[in-house]
Amino acid sequence: MTAPAADETPAAPSTPEPDLTPQQMIERAVALRPRLIAQQAECEERTYYSQEMHEEFLRAGFYRLYVPRRYGGYGFDVTTYARVFLEIARGCMNTAWCLGLAANHALQVGSWWHERAQAEIFGDGDFRAASVAAPIGTAIRTEDGWELNGRTAYASGIPYSTHYMGQALMPQEDGGGPPRFLLFVAPRSEWKMLDDWGDLLGLKGSGSHTIVFENGHIPAHWALENTFMVDVDVSEGTPGLGLHGNPLYGGRAISPFTISLASIMVGAAYNALDEFETMMTTKSAPLPPMVARKYDLDYQRYFGRATVKIATAQAALYNAADQHMELCQRFVDRGIPYTYGDDHRVAAIAREVMIQAWETMQSDIFRFAGSSAAAKGQRIERIFRDMSIGSSHRNTVFRDWIFREIARDQLGLPRTYEADLLHYPPA
Repeated sequence: MTAPAADETPAAPSTPEPDLTPQQMIERAVALRPRLIAQQAECEERTYYSQEMHEEFLRAGFYRLYVPRRYGGYGFDVTTYARVFLEIARGCMNTAWCLGLAANHALQVGSWWHERAQAEIFGDGDFRAASVAAPIGTAIRTEDGWELNGRTAYASGIPYSTHYMGQALMPQEDGGGPPRFLLFVAPRSEWKMLDDWGDLLGLKGSGSHTIVFENGHIPAHWALENTFMVDVDVSEGTPGLGLHGNPLYGGRAISPFTISLASIMVGAAYNALDEFETMMTTKSAPLPPMVARKYDLDYQRYFGRATVKIATAQAALYNAADQHMELCQRFVDRGIPYTYGDDHRVAAIAREVMIQAWETMQSDIFRFAGSSAAAKGQRIERIFRDMSIGSSHRNTVFRDWIFREIARDQLGLPRTYEADLLHYPPA
C-alpha cells in the first residue's frame, strides 16, 4: 500500500466539515443570492456587510476556502474560488469584494511562509486578511522582529479581518539603491481601522477602509525580507508546496489576485443581466406596438448580445483559473517553473475579463435599461456605480504596461523595472 499524498492527509480536527466539496460550497453561494440582493442597500449604507451575513459566511466555509487543510481549511483551488465569488457577486458586488479580498490572501500565506509562521498565523483556521500592495511606510528592525508604523488606504475586506498582509519599506543599505520590501502579516491587535469608507461613487459597501499602524510589532518569522508581493520567485518551489503537498500553494500572486477581481466583475455583470431580464418582462418597448420588451426584436438582440458577452467573459475567467492551476501542477510534475511571464499572461486574460464585463454593462445593459433604471437606489444604478469603480481599479490601469512586460518577457528583453533600476539614483 502506498502512503497518501500530503494533500490527501485527513483534515485537521478543527476543519468544520472535512467532507465538504467545492460544488457544495458553490451551491451555498448560489443559495444566499436572494438575501444578498435584498441587503444590497443596507450593505452600502453600513459600508460593509452585516454581522448576520458574516456569520453565514463563517458557517458556509467561504473564509476557509484557501486555508490549508492542515490548519482547518479546505485548500480548494483557484477555479473553485472564482466560481464561488462569481455567485456571491451575482447577489451583491460589494459583499463579494469585501468577503473575497479578505478570504483570498490565505493563498499567499499558505504558499510563501514557513511552517512555524503558518501554524501561528492560521491557528485553528479562522483566518481573514485584507491586503494592499502599497507599502504602509518604513519598518524598523527590533531585537525580536519588526516595528511597523504608517498607514494604507483601500484595505478591502478589513472590517472582518483577523490579520493584515502587507508591505513596508526596509531600511536602505549604505549607498542607497532601489527600495527593499518587507512582506509581512500582522494580527488585528497591531493596527486600527478608520471609519473613513463610503464616499466614492461605487463599491461603498466593500469595506475598503484605511488602517493605521502605531508602534505595531510582529515577530521576525512573520515577515519575509526583500520580498515584493507581486513578484515572488517560486522557481525553486515554495515552503507551502513542501509543507502541504498541494500544487495550489506553489504559485505566484498576480494571476490569482486578478482572477479574484474578475470573478466579482463577471458576477456583478450577471447581477445586472438578471435585473435586465426581469425588465424584459415587466417593461414595454419604447416604440409601437409597445409590447413587452421580451417580444421586441431589438430588445431581444440587446439581451442576447449581453448574455453572450458575459458568458464569454465567464468562460475566459474559468480558463484563466484552470491555466493558473495547470502551471502550479506543471512544476510538481515536470519541474518547469511558474515564471514572471506566465503569471502576467494569465493575469492579463483575467484583466480582459474585467474590462469586457464592464464594457458589456455600460454598452449593452445600462444603455438599454432605460433612464428609470438609473434612478437612485435602483438595482441597475447601484451595480453600474460599483462596476465603474471596479473597472478603474489599479489593476486595469496597468493594462498597457503589462502588455509591454509580456512582450519583453517573450522576446527575451529585461523587465521594464529591471532596466530602470540600472539608472536608479542613490537615496
